Amino acid sequence: MATHLARYAQAGRPRWGVVRGERLAPLEGDYPTTAALIQAGEGDWRAAARRSPSVELASVTLLSPVTAPARVICQGANYRQHMIESGLDPDAKRFNMFFEKSDASIGPPVGSIVRPPHVRLLDYELELALVFRKAISKPVTVTTNTLHEHVFGVTMANDVSARDVQLPETQFFKGKSYRGFCPLGPYLAVLEPDEIRSLDQLTLTLKVNDTLRQSDSTANLVYKPAETITELSTFSDLSPGDVLLTGTPAGCALRAPPRAVRKLMQLVLSEPQLWATFVRMQAKRPEYLRPGDVVRGTISSSDGAIDLGEQRLTVEGATA
Repeated sequence: MATHLARYAQAGRPRWGVVRGERLAPLEGDYPTTAALIQAGEGDWRAAARRSPSVELASVTLLSPVTAPARVICQGANYRQHMIESGLDPDAKRFNMFFEKSDASIGPPVGSIVRPPHVRLLDYELELALVFRKAISKPVTVTTNTLHEHVFGVTMANDVSARDVQLPETQFFKGKSYRGFCPLGPYLAVLEPDEIRSLDQLTLTLKVNDTLRQSDSTANLVYKPAETITELSTFSDLSPGDVLLTGTPAGCALRAPPRAVRKLMQLVLSEPQLWATFVRMQAKRPEYLRPGDVVRGTISSSDGAIDLGEQRLTVEGATA
């Protein structure tokens, strides 16, 4: 059975606990980072999982179960339908798309997302996130049978994106890294080796103001975790506590015009005109997030063995 861990603040102090229903069984040790928990806390969290929970979840403030410093690596366009709505051909995809977010973007799973004052096109991207167990410093071949050796657990992420920075400025890193643009948690589920195949059976659901926007299954990932980590290891080192966001389902606010329209626009418009037109057209879409919107995300398996809790975030405008 997966063990669900939470990092929380109580009396102004961050702590870790094992989630059981609506209560927590606190760990006895002090683990200031996710890496410290991974490397030294297994005996502690396994012992806590056997104890009766003593802390009400409602009495604590939930924090991100991934702590900085950490690399936040992302896969782009990794669900078939999301590729189509992004103007891409999933049948023509021959490679993984990787990019990164700053760890300054890591935020708690409950609270607010602050829209920077210059951003008009604020978008959401619910994603399953993998948290790495051990260092990788050379190419490795990962299979479904060995995935548990590299992945400590899974959590929920929202790859919040400023589309009017990311695309016109061709700045993925900048447009996706404003502070609070990567809410993580609330729960970090540690899977036993025989449960790792459950990663192909998770349902992702995101709602804005109770309206369903995203819903899909990890069964529809184009590049699965084992092959993704294999490829990632050929050019990138990784450390315990680093995180990989595995892509988002269809249903984002962003919509690309049809390929023929894009080609025509590129022929008749200068680049500044092209992007000004893009922003003007996208701004008409009511799906983009605005102050006051409430964004709720869940990821779980149908049998309830894996339940990453609920993210609940309210969009706020930046204050001067």
